[in-house]
Amino acid sequence: MKSHSSMLLVSLVLAAAGCKSKDAAPAGEAKPAVTAATSDASPAPPVADAGPTEAEKVAKALQDAEAEAAKEKQRWTPELTARAVAVRDGKYADTAAALTAILASDHRTPGHRDRDAARHPVETLTFFGLEPTMTVVELGAGGGWYTELLAPLLAGRGKLIVAGPDAAGPADKMSTVYGRRLDLFLARSPELFGKVERVAIGGPDAIRLGPDGSADLVLAIREMHNWQRRGELAAYLGAVHAVLKDGGTFGVVAHRARPDAKAEATAEQGYLPEAWVVEQVKAAGFELVGASEVNANPKDTKDYEKGVWTLPPNYRLGETDKAKYAAIGESDRMTLRFKKVAAKKS
Repeated sequence: MKSHSSMLLVSLVLAAAGCKSKDAAPAGEAKPAVTAATSDASPAPPVADAGPTEAEKVAKALQDAEAEAAKEKQRWTPELTARAVAVRDGKYADTAAALTAILASDHRTPGHRDRDAARHPVETLTFFGLEPTMTVVELGAGGGWYTELLAPLLAGRGKLIVAGPDAAGPADKMSTVYGRRLDLFLARSPELFGKVERVAIGGPDAIRLGPDGSADLVLAIREMHNWQRRGELAAYLGAVHAVLKDGGTFGVVAHRARPDAKAEATAEQGYLPEAWVVEQVKAAGFELVGASEVNANPKDTKDYEKGVWTLPPNYRLGETDKAKYAAIGESDRMTLRFKKVAAKKS
């Protein structure tokens, strides 16, 4: 009986100590009342970090673009400008010779020369019939890869119109960043880019590339999949048709999908079927007058989870299988030359 009483006493002491260690409030602080509501409630879920808003992403990208432009501006010393002007004003036997000299010029953005072997700019532009006396519209200039070739070629006797997103667009749209980058690119050298006419495109209902019937050549290089993705293909083709002179040239380079592919699906991966492209452009009032395989790449399997941007120069997967994609190279591309022959169909 004494043993049982001792065990009971120990149990009571331990229970009391446990209650004290669990419920006792710090000195000077009242212990909160425990109710059924608080004791039975589930723990509040942790608040997830929503991350930056679209407007914050755009603001950061704009800041980065300004910093990159400032760095590039420092590269443009008086000596570099003088060399670029000499290339611009040089006398050349023909367009191919002029483009070859421009390609070798160190005014080009660092890294751009690395893409020459895959993009065949001399062969591509001469296939489209480019001449230094032309009025040329470049659609989707992006980082200025072709702009820095076209501008010096056309500065003396021709005219270059560069069409791209509006830099004054919405504060939460990345297209605004692309527009600002293009403006910063053109501002780096008045000597080379000062005569370039800039056309801002705000949306499919306001695409006007210049006065009707004023351009000799319109270039859409790796751009048409974007028009299809955004549902703006008809609007862009209509604007191209309007700005071209009768008989003017529409030059297209596009990532080529498999022949049996559906454009509605492959455009999201950056690719378009060639026969489909020809059909769409012909329906907009053009005639196909030539096709070149200069930008073909049979090693492109066109089946990447991250689309065409898996390949160089984007490398969307980063270091994952980078050597494999580098060995494939840039995408397989169609290169098509069209002529304006008829009024755009309604």
